Amino acid sequence: MLEDKKEELAAVAREAEEEGLCKHKSGNFSIKDRDTGCVLITPSGVDRKDLTGRDICVLDQDLNVIENKKDYKPSSEVLMHIYAYNSRKNISAVVHTHSRFATSFAVLKKEIPPIVYESVYYGGTVYVARYERPGTKELAQSIVGPLKKSDACLLESHGVVTVGKDIESAYLKARYVEEIAEIYYRALLLNSNKEPNVLPKEELKKWKYPSYVKFK
Repeated sequence: MLEDKKEELAAVAREAEEEGLCKHKSGNFSIKDRDTGCVLITPSGVDRKDLTGRDICVLDQDLNVIENKKDYKPSSEVLMHIYAYNSRKNISAVVHTHSRFATSFAVLKKEIPPIVYESVYYGGTVYVARYERPGTKELAQSIVGPLKKSDACLLESHGVVTVGKDIESAYLKARYVEEIAEIYYRALLLNSNKEPNVLPKEELKKWKYPSYVKFK
């Protein structure tokens, strides 16, 4: 069932491995099918570079596994994905990565501020969800508050979660978070650990496609 979405999900997971956002079987990715209410999620303990659509697990809304063609277990952090979906109606995909620069700020419990305009894509600021043990209900609950303010959050001493209307947008946000985290790190390094200028919320809301471009 939902074969096209399985392949799409597996492709994004492989890309995250190739781009270094996830290493050593880490991270997890999911899509919620709005027609059936089912959640498709990457399996636990399977190398992302080898992932195919046949590896993807499917669960119903009550977390019953209804399809796992290779008898894999769904990601142990599936409840975190469910809480993300339940927190906002406009979320249909969740990406959880362990990208290096962003996770470094997660270890420090330090938000990533909107220092460049691209941060508008995920809401401006990457907030920090308090530390909870991976795979627990407490971890799942910890992301609800931050995700009501932004489409990206850090998991303290753990990694990054981004959400979107589809898996492509959720993954693009994860890429932006890592890129801006690296820029932030380098700006702090070059500026003797002094905070760089932050773009105010009002400025982030002002962007529009330029009116001087004419379409015939």
